[in-house]
Amino acid sequence: MNIRTHQENDALHLALNGRLDTTTSPQLDEAIRALAASSNLILDFAQLSYLSSAGLRVLLSAQKRAMSSGGSLRIRNANESILEVFELTGFSDFLTLE
Repeated sequence: MNIRTHQENDALHLALNGRLDTTTSPQLDEAIRALAASSNLILDFAQLSYLSSAGLRVLLSAQKRAMSSGGSLRIRNANESILEVFELTGFSDFLTLE
């Protein structure tokens, strides 16, 4: 998985490319922890092809960290299969999906 980052105003944007699974989820977790000078995170899933339960755990952790600091986590451009994972797991009830 590749992660491109850039800061825009008060939000940190991370664009993911590839698979977010057991092997790559530590990479995303580390990137969020290392780069999150902002409590507002935007994750662009336009190029993300797969999301596993390990990836969901990272998203849950990032959501909790963002909210505890008064910020937000938004997910953009998720494909239909990833949206289905969010629906089936209940994550769509508390994540902001754009």
